[in-house]
Amino acid sequence: MIRSLFMFSCLLFSTVQGKDLTIPKKNYTDTVDFSHAPERQNHRFPLSDQQNSGKWQVLTSLSDEFENDELDTKKWYPNNPGWKGRKPTYFHGSNVSLNDGELIIKVNQHGNEELPEGYTHSSGFIKSRDRVLYGYFEAELKLMDAPWVSGFWMCNVGRDWWTEIDICENAPGLSYNRHDLNSNIHVFRAPKDKGDVKEHFARNRKYYIPFELQNDYHVWGLEWNEEVIRFYIDGVLFREAENTHWHQPLEININCESNKWFGALPDNDRLDGQYRIRYFRAWKQ
Repeated sequence: MIRSLFMFSCLLFSTVQGKDLTIPKKNYTDTVDFSHAPERQNHRFPLSDQQNSGKWQVLTSLSDEFENDELDTKKWYPNNPGWKGRKPTYFHGSNVSLNDGELIIKVNQHGNEELPEGYTHSSGFIKSRDRVLYGYFEAELKLMDAPWVSGFWMCNVGRDWWTEIDICENAPGLSYNRHDLNSNIHVFRAPKDKGDVKEHFARNRKYYIPFELQNDYHVWGLEWNEEVIRFYIDGVLFREAENTHWHQPLEININCESNKWFGALPDNDRLDGQYRIRYFRAWKQ
């Protein structure tokens, strides 16, 4: 599934809105080998488990093929009800639309509406109304070819626990990120009796992809159970992490955002980017 360790470091410079932006060195954990990627035989089961050895059962209450003319607001919040967005990009419902069987997220569709102070651009966000504990989660995505991060992730922001699993968090609209596959899991907050969590910690990995992520659709998958968290792209397992803290029901998020750590800051010459989602599917064992 994964070739022998591929280590590559580089220091890159770019200009964003006239300012020099230094991108830190990249240390790839590995390079992903697609030589044995599975072929899609059916859409009933996860791409990585077409024979359904995991005995997956689809969760129709969460899954969405985005085939309607409008977003199913019984399943999704049409915006993030609790987060305005990481400055300078504001989450605005005008940037979310459905067209020809796809969910599409754009930027700056808010027209002449004045944005809150500190925000110069807008993008879109949808969040599931329901939470789910464990399962398999899959979406077919074409990431935005513009300097915003395309996200497909899960989280729970509560009084005791604040955890996150990032299934896709990538910004291939920037030339120096086109081959980067980021994989992150976070614990931002935990109950006081969890002595091993005194402050935010993350387990981050970066993998090298032998093609440019923004050029085509790819299937992103997450298998999450009480013991392990497994990450897939196009049915290929590229990371497995022990599940030490992620035992809370999580919401599903799909969005585009600014993120200076990826170099993903707005560029007024590149406002035609689109993040396209063909489907989101969820299964339980």
